[in-house]
Amino acid sequence: MEVVKLRPYIKEIVWGGNTLRSYGKVSDTKNIAECWELSLHKEGSSIVDSGELKGKTLADVLTKEDCGEKCEKFPFFPTLIKLIDADRELSVQVHPSDEYALKNENSFGKTEMWYILEAKKDAGIYLGFKRDTTKEEVERKIKDNTLVDLLNFIKVKPGDCYFVKSGTVHAIGGGITLFEVQQNSALTYRLYDWGKLGMDGKPRELHIDKSLKVMNFKKFKPEEFKRPLLGECDYFSTFEMKVDGTSEINANKGSFISITFIEGSGLVNNISYAKGDTFFIPASKKAVIKGNGKYLLTTIK
Repeated sequence: MEVVKLRPYIKEIVWGGNTLRSYGKVSDTKNIAECWELSLHKEGSSIVDSGELKGKTLADVLTKEDCGEKCEKFPFFPTLIKLIDADRELSVQVHPSDEYALKNENSFGKTEMWYILEAKKDAGIYLGFKRDTTKEEVERKIKDNTLVDLLNFIKVKPGDCYFVKSGTVHAIGGGITLFEVQQNSALTYRLYDWGKLGMDGKPRELHIDKSLKVMNFKKFKPEEFKRPLLGECDYFSTFEMKVDGTSEINANKGSFISITFIEGSGLVNNISYAKGDTFFIPASKKAVIKGNGKYLLTTIK
């Protein structure tokens, strides 16, 4: 496969907004909560949007050679990349580790990273416990609707980046648009949902028993990475990059490269790009960027 532009799988969720329409996303849905920019997940695959394969799902056309040798060690394609628009706060939630998820859910667990694209005044995220706590205290706080009192609340601004390991209790606050790179998993265990109703007008399911089995009760300690590296684990390494003129990206035989533009415009191998566009560079292939802007590059190291 050659270098291709991707079209996302789009999800409407009760907390979504419409900011991503300004990133070129088109949908008949009432809101655009999530755009799965690079996805081979069974729930929804991204779609090839350029070249001879245009209109086909990436899951149908991608080969193991396109993914690269480093992907062969995983039972599933390792990475899922999203753009998220949280017009309202997401549920307070936690994701399991691989050990728990593969044993109990036939899925990866979920470690993820957030890069803030836009944030309204005083918007923020909830990330990890302020101090060590216990299962008993968390259960008590859930029952009396004060769980968030245990969590760090961090005001955010564009360009901020946060690494969220599996087991970390977290929530994205309202008024935030972000880029998320994560393990290829849709496993989310909800502990608290702010009294929101789902798209069907009913309360969404909580997963308190499972959550208590997988969460880290220790005080949150943030991971630090030196830019341009934004976050790294076995399933993704993501970098903040700029282009002004011409830039060449070479994927080695070990891994694919994905790039998502968050500013600017131009061409990738003579395919036009603008803010919000994602491209897939197969292993052993080359992309030449001509133009300007900023992009987030993801690969497997």
